[in-house]
Amino acid sequence: MSSFFIAGPLIVFLIFVAPLWLFLHYRSQKKASTGLSQEDMQRLEALSEKAANMQSRVDTLERILDAESPSWRRRYE
Repeated sequence: MSSFFIAGPLIVFLIFVAPLWLFLHYRSQKKASTGLSQEDMQRLEALSEKAANMQSRVDTLERILDAESPSWRRRYE
């Protein structure tokens, strides 16, 4: 009777859970190894351009603040 409590869930695990687990694991490994898709690459390039634009704007704002209030950095660092 006690062996049924161990063997039953083990059999269910080996028949249903383990194959599904292995299938999903190797499918995700295959997707990860293929790299970025074309759509992902376009998104990455767009985000990179936006980051460069934001950096340019921050640099401009810092130059304006340096000209108008030279001691502003000491208050915020």
